[in-house]
Amino acid sequence: MKSHSPSTTHSKNELIPCSPHEVDNHVCEVFEGKILSHEKSQKMADFFGLLGDANRLRILSVLAQEELCVCDLANMLQMSESAVSHQLRTLKSIRLVAYQKRGRRVYYRLLDHHVFELYRAVAEHLDEID
Repeated sequence: MKSHSPSTTHSKNELIPCSPHEVDNHVCEVFEGKILSHEKSQKMADFFGLLGDANRLRILSVLAQEELCVCDLANMLQMSESAVSHQLRTLKSIRLVAYQKRGRRVYYRLLDHHVFELYRAVAEHLDEID
């Protein structure tokens, strides 16, 4: 192993250029089919972009606990019913929430366990780094 003199040592934040070498085909084979396609990565970016709203996340945090109607969500989150309805339409468009009519009220819930697991994993991650 070659040691670096102080003049060639790179700082922690400096990028170290990759020296030209022959591509290891085995490495390429290992990753084949495991890298996101451009199309899927764009869809995921769009999906996460729509989750990039604090009010939508607050709504999801409540719906992760219980199925509720718009008026209860609005009251609990101190938002207008109109604002909650708007956010729920967005969440419904990306299939994160579903609704069911009961009489004159519409109750919203998380669509499936994937949504709950995503919410829970992110919340736990943030708790760990705080």
